[in-house]
Amino acid sequence: MNFKNIVYAFASLSFAVVIGAAIYEHIAVVPRWSAAPPLSLSMFQGKYGLNPTPFWMAIHPVTLLLLGAAIILFWKTGGRPYLLVTSVGYVVILLITFAFFVPELIAITGSAMSGEANVSLTKRAGLWETLSLVRLSVLVVLSIILFLGLSRVQA
Repeated sequence: MNFKNIVYAFASLSFAVVIGAAIYEHIAVVPRWSAAPPLSLSMFQGKYGLNPTPFWMAIHPVTLLLLGAAIILFWKTGGRPYLLVTSVGYVVILLITFAFFVPELIAITGSAMSGEANVSLTKRAGLWETLSLVRLSVLVVLSIILFLGLSRVQA
């Protein structure tokens, strides 16, 4: 295995980490906070509240850097289309994430605590969760494309 293949493998691994973290959040975290906001938002409140931001702010640039390096290294190979489709799709997903998902998540999770659920906020949280699952599904398809390219990367 040469350096180029290692870069492609690490790009694939980093992309898989993004998906794994998103799946974890959708199984363990999102159902809790979206159940009855603002009542269900206590996990984000206080001095020791959950803060996933440092993870997401670190993993996305690393993944983009690795995908970019792999595109450069495999530009003249059969792996290029797989890397390009995945990378362009990922950038589009990130743009949508920063334009909609992050601001909406901050608005919902930053709501003042209350002793009862807010119907409007609960509906917003439900819509956010549904759209986020669609986003996750697109990422899974992109990862399949990326992994299929591993067999086409002849150096």
